[in-house]
Amino acid sequence: MDLCGASYGLNSCDSDANKEEKTNKHLIMALLLGFGLFCFICLATGCMTVVYRRRKFAEVKSKSKSEDMFSIWNFEGKIAFQDIVDATECFDEKYCIGSGEYGSVFKAELEGGSVYAIKLLHSMEDYTDEKTFHAEIQVLTKVRHRCIVKLHGYCSHSKCKFLVYDLIERGSLASNLREEQFAKDIDWHTCSSWSTIFGWTCGYTAPELSSTMMFTEKCDVYSFGVVTMEVVMGKHPRDLLLSFFCRTEQRTKLKDILDQRIPEPTSAEEKDIILLLLVAFACLQVCPKSRPTMQQVYQALTNRSCPTAIQKPLHQVKLQDLHDFCSTIKNI
Repeated sequence: MDLCGASYGLNSCDSDANKEEKTNKHLIMALLLGFGLFCFICLATGCMTVVYRRRKFAEVKSKSKSEDMFSIWNFEGKIAFQDIVDATECFDEKYCIGSGEYGSVFKAELEGGSVYAIKLLHSMEDYTDEKTFHAEIQVLTKVRHRCIVKLHGYCSHSKCKFLVYDLIERGSLASNLREEQFAKDIDWHTCSSWSTIFGWTCGYTAPELSSTMMFTEKCDVYSFGVVTMEVVMGKHPRDLLLSFFCRTEQRTKLKDILDQRIPEPTSAEEKDIILLLLVAFACLQVCPKSRPTMQQVYQALTNRSCPTAIQKPLHQVKLQDLHDFCSTIKNI
């Protein structure tokens, strides 16, 4: 086996050398081909990485630039972030017309004389999720009601977020009630025929929100009750709300909590005031299920039918009476 030579029919020994040479050549070619393929893959990967990074940079740059513009704006996008900054001198305090738990409101007069209320949002965890923020804003821009301030648009900027509303010149309810002349101009007839739509603001939210963080129809009912009390009393009810939680007997007379800046109500107005406060007490009950619906509230105020059990002179009505009979509002 493996014998080679030049005679006797043996294979030439040179053929093995040729075979070995050919094998070596094939191996070298395979190595070169493999190395070339490896280089090609590396080059392709590098090119793809560069292209991806360039596209990513362009997207980030474009997004950063777009953040300086209003994402939703009813005036064909002609107003940009810088216009608001210039109008408020970078949100200077002298343009601030109000502040709350989640933001401050600034008055901005733009070129052409248009005036808007700009609500600059504080830095909050609730608004770090851009998708959630944008979804909520899109809903607000589609909602229209005569009692809801119109939202024109918003700006989602890298440094701040703000909302653009119509400016309500007369300000907030609380600020107006603090004005002596304004309080005197409102009589009891005006208070008894008043109604409003209210949003989530600290001091007006239903107690169950602190534990459930779930908005329901009954949360709005509670807020309506707080604002109703504020209008009648001329100030936020604050400590008076504790009586709903402590369930202690309330011997305070109803007439003693009324806004003393307004002349005493007439006999005809007394009945409406009692009914209005009875509705407010019904809305402020701790148990959400015990509160009436807004339809029932509307029906009670429209019918102006006060329960017989509480129909007595104003100076004889105690707050405890309102507690005891507020559940009758559902049946009016």
